[in-house]
Amino acid sequence: MTEAGTILMVEDDREIGQLVHALLEREGYAVTLARHAGEMDAALKNGAPALLLLDVMLPGEDGFSICRRVRASGNLPIIMLTAKGDDIDRVIGLELGADDYVAKPFNPRELVARIRAVLRRTAPAATSTASGGSRLKFAAMVLDVDARRLFDGDAEIELSTGDFDLLHLFLRNPKRVLSRDQIMDMTKGRSWEAFDRSIDVALSRLRRKIEPDPANPSLIKTIRSAGYMFTADVVKQ
Repeated sequence: MTEAGTILMVEDDREIGQLVHALLEREGYAVTLARHAGEMDAALKNGAPALLLLDVMLPGEDGFSICRRVRASGNLPIIMLTAKGDDIDRVIGLELGADDYVAKPFNPRELVARIRAVLRRTAPAATSTASGGSRLKFAAMVLDVDARRLFDGDAEIELSTGDFDLLHLFLRNPKRVLSRDQIMDMTKGRSWEAFDRSIDVALSRLRRKIEPDPANPSLIKTIRSAGYMFTADVVKQ
């Protein structure tokens, strides 16, 4: 029996799959390998894993399409494996709701660290009783912090792990300007890279979900040469 949970890896390269399988099993994870979308779908019918490790380049349905489909049906944590130095793949993956990405060839320790970081952020809150079941209300929306769910009235708005982390950060710091460096530091579980577009993509994605007019954001304002500010009042319920 493993202690850390099950990882479903979708990777058509047999050698990489076997290497990662051995690595993660040593770290206490159970690993299920799938070579394409069909095998992944079959594996998902047997129960949801703790995390999906998803290659971009796959035969048949590619990783981007799979990410879009999986994200539309729930909040299963997703880490995408991208080609080394391919910023476009990283941006697209984040736009589609991936929680993180790792570039090939990757350092085994980095891969394990990224997996642990994502699983920590997506694990049910162990201190929910002590926190009083915190719910944060802003505008017409309510963020249930312990359940990691966002509601607009009776309708739920799907959040990826990155969406939740960023929104929660802003709700904890309303009407305060946060620089890009502060955002990176305060959401340090996510492995931002200082010169890529990850934060821009994450902000754009979150704005599309919560702003009345994402093209002219009023809740998350850009403060020229300073950073970003959440403008709405936040009430703890």
